Amino acid sequence: MLQQMRKVAKSRVSSVLLVGLAASFGVWGIADVFRGGGGDTSVATVGGTQIPVEAFQRDYQNFLRNLGARSGKDITQEEAQKQGVPDRVLQSIINRTALDEEVGKLGLTVSDAQVTAQIRSNPAFTGQLGTFDHQVLQQRLQEIGYTEQGFIDSTRSDTARDQLLAATRNGFLISAGLGHALFDYLNEKRAVQYVVVPAAAAGTIADPGDAVLTAYVKANPDRFSMPEYREVTYAVIGPEDITGQTKISDTQISQEYDQRKDDPRYAYVIPETRDVEQLNFRDAASAKAARTKIDGGMSFADLAKSLGTAPVSLGTVTKSSLSDRGDAVFALPPNGVTQPVKNIAGYALFHVTKIAPGTTKTLADVKDDITKDLTARLAASKLDDVDSAYTDASSAGASLPEAAKKVGMRVVHVPAVDQSGLTPDGSKANVPADPEILDQIFKSEVDQDGDPFAVKDGHHYVLKIDSVTPKKLKPFAAVRSQALAMWLADAHQKALARKADALAAQASAQHSLAPVAKTLGATPKSSDALSRDTASGDLPAELVTRIYAVPPGKAVAGPAATGDGYIVALVTGVFHPPAPTANPEYQKFIQQVSTSAADDIGTSVAMAARGKLGVKINQKQVDQATGGSGS
Repeated sequence: MLQQMRKVAKSRVSSVLLVGLAASFGVWGIADVFRGGGGDTSVATVGGTQIPVEAFQRDYQNFLRNLGARSGKDITQEEAQKQGVPDRVLQSIINRTALDEEVGKLGLTVSDAQVTAQIRSNPAFTGQLGTFDHQVLQQRLQEIGYTEQGFIDSTRSDTARDQLLAATRNGFLISAGLGHALFDYLNEKRAVQYVVVPAAAAGTIADPGDAVLTAYVKANPDRFSMPEYREVTYAVIGPEDITGQTKISDTQISQEYDQRKDDPRYAYVIPETRDVEQLNFRDAASAKAARTKIDGGMSFADLAKSLGTAPVSLGTVTKSSLSDRGDAVFALPPNGVTQPVKNIAGYALFHVTKIAPGTTKTLADVKDDITKDLTARLAASKLDDVDSAYTDASSAGASLPEAAKKVGMRVVHVPAVDQSGLTPDGSKANVPADPEILDQIFKSEVDQDGDPFAVKDGHHYVLKIDSVTPKKLKPFAAVRSQALAMWLADAHQKALARKADALAAQASAQHSLAPVAKTLGATPKSSDALSRDTASGDLPAELVTRIYAVPPGKAVAGPAATGDGYIVALVTGVFHPPAPTANPEYQKFIQQVSTSAADDIGTSVAMAARGKLGVKINQKQVDQATGGSGS
């Protein structure tokens, strides 16, 4: 019960809590955000501070990279636009900039020592030895588009900003009364009596006549229209059309193998790895004394115990990752221990616990794969040459069929195709099944030769839309029977809903379901204990939500879970379990809601700062940076 409560609270309660708080910031003029452009090359201006497009692009690309890593696939620009990623990133950087202005006004500062400690403690910058590695830091910063100084400045700003927000968030705790109220709301149980109003209770619906049906057809054109059809001529060429032009020599294969064998992406050469642990010593004498015990038969584990310490695990390492210590470690047999080795600080004994031999894929092992890759690469290059040749021919005045024939593309004419890829008679049109082609067909302008484009399967196309037959209503005679069936179904459902609502009103007025059940010739049923927004038996979640919206003794109506008939349900009982204030799970719930509320307060502080400073967004620059539509 408590765990479920915490899940619900996380997504809903904190937002309810802060409606009033967020509204209060309206007095600062938060809505006073306007969009401009002109000659400004920044993506936004907060007060007097401009946000450069380069900083926005860096944050945007990093956000997409992280989003792709979490979803397990690359996020396209189109997907990013649909998910609102550009605006999310823009609003985040605007909030940070506004808070930075407030930090400056308050004179909050962060020392070099604080910044250094924060960067050195970041696990993302940990090297093979489990400690901060400056080389790893530089590699990570290059990946995310930061210079080292830029990252130091950003860390300093983040830390100062956190100081400001900590003053609003730290220690925030909702009151005991509010905690009880939220617990009661989330854990309230209800019971109902209900009856099913059968479909037959709506009575017989008469044919409404042609005038009503004609109006019904016009009011629902999507149900009764022929789709838009397009006549299209397209040219196509694919890898299979140039197979004879893409012969790969043994020399090319050998050269490609030489280029790939040291590239970790291909894993042709997998180096030997070893699981290694170490014991550290302050000086050579201490290390030699310990090594003497190993020579005397003591195990590495027992040696560590005798020293009152535990070995440091280096995990799985390669020879190169150990730098100048690699030769000694990789000369050992399994369970071997090195002689004292000079370490980063002092000396160390290294112990090999596991060895995984390296592997090498020979040219013969991967020849087929390399041949396939090179063939595809060469084919793609030749197809690009075909595109260029087609463009030259088209620019010189050749029609699509003429230019296509000249460069070796096949030409196909389709008299009519709809967006589903079907012809007017319902058969499949002679267009590729690739949805990208249909999308291009219905995006293209009429009577204009398009530019060549490639699709994911490697084929290249050129389209020309010869004509368009607009979407239009089918003749009434052709759709009358279909329209009558749909109208009768809609009318029957509306009549049944009115009947159920009237019966619910009667049950509410009499605080009893018995008279309604008698009218229907049915026996009332009793529900199990209901939880908020959870379906139960005949009662769908939508109806349960209605049940929770009325007091005891009142009734509601809604479609049955089976879709056959309606339900009239009377609330017969309400139960609130006592709040288990001493339960650790309850305390976690209170802390979780408090944390969510505190985070929202921090966001509201940023919004208030924005309102005072004023924000101008250069949407043109944002769209250019992200491939947006300028909406």
